[in-house]
Amino acid sequence: MTAENTSKKSYRWAVLMAYFGVAAMSQILWLNFAPLVSFIQNKYSVSENEVLSLLLSFPLLYVLLSIHSGTLIDKKGYRYVIILGSVISAVFACVRVFDYNFYMLVIGQAGIAIGQPYIVNGISKLVSDWFDKEENAMATGIGTAGMLIGMAVGMGVTPALNESMGFHNTMLTFAIVSIILTVIFIVLGKENNIAKGNAVVGSAMAEIKLLLKNKNLVVLFVLWFFAFGVFNGLTTWIDKLITPNGFNAEEVGLVGAALIGGGIVGSLIIPVLSDKLRNRKHFITMCCLAALLTIYPLCTLHSINTVYILGGLLGFFFLPGYALLLSMCEEMAGSEKAGAATGIFMMSGNAGAVVVIALMPIISGKDTLWTKSIYLMLALMVVTLILVVGPLKETFQKKK
Repeated sequence: MTAENTSKKSYRWAVLMAYFGVAAMSQILWLNFAPLVSFIQNKYSVSENEVLSLLLSFPLLYVLLSIHSGTLIDKKGYRYVIILGSVISAVFACVRVFDYNFYMLVIGQAGIAIGQPYIVNGISKLVSDWFDKEENAMATGIGTAGMLIGMAVGMGVTPALNESMGFHNTMLTFAIVSIILTVIFIVLGKENNIAKGNAVVGSAMAEIKLLLKNKNLVVLFVLWFFAFGVFNGLTTWIDKLITPNGFNAEEVGLVGAALIGGGIVGSLIIPVLSDKLRNRKHFITMCCLAALLTIYPLCTLHSINTVYILGGLLGFFFLPGYALLLSMCEEMAGSEKAGAATGIFMMSGNAGAVVVIALMPIISGKDTLWTKSIYLMLALMVVTLILVVGPLKETFQKKK
């Protein structure tokens, strides 16, 4: 191995960690307001639905912009697009500092939501550019762990900062950190040897039609619609699902922390095993089975310690499926079309999130126990498991 190749091998970690930072920040800025719903209601005298709009704008705008961000990655390169998304997010994080009016927060969140798909959808192309196929899921797992850490920080650290330094200074702090992480990626987030010129440069619709001819990709998009919908439905409505079992708000928050914490650890371990054993399908099957076995007891048991354990187990085994499916998406589409394929993949998942989040309170109605919503999540996971076991094809070729 030449000195130049050794240097490149080392530098790829700097690129990945620079991406880790901006990806985590995109999630932090999204979920800043999730634990502050009541605080914001009181501060601005607005309804709960108006506060929830600060969070729901993200999956909605992701659906609208995901394909465009993916095709732009293929045409312009992931560095250009990730920087674009990071700069947009940092600018609108600064808008939130002008917190004298609730609608400045709305404008800020909408802008950050616009930037998010341009950051998140770059992971597949970045990994395929810098890492060997045998390290694909491992590197993707590290990138997605950054997103999960961002979620945990957004939900767990924001209330403490708000309590200690006040709302305005909290918004200012996150804006400054967002700017710093964006600058770090601009400096370190270089491309390696990716061939932008070979990508299809036709219209977005032409690329979509071409990718949708791949039946295996279509199966992947459909099962992600259901799986990501379940994850978002569970995390969005976890308070409604488990509070009737006798838990207080602090305990509900710790269950969410256990879920995300387990996911972070799992995303650093399971994709590595998938790479080493050269198998994706068996590990994704395990992810689905874990969800089927843990969701019902998690939502119905009255022992908080048991629920903490179940939350950690669900996160550890279920959330690494995100990295594995992203790796399969790139492996099916090829590196030249990885951006567009990831865009469709993420659009499908966020569409599922919007549908399941909206459907759960409707089917539960005025029932105190959200048992029908639990059954809905289980039914969707059964469909997901059938798609994984049945039509989904393995993407790792066995060594000859």
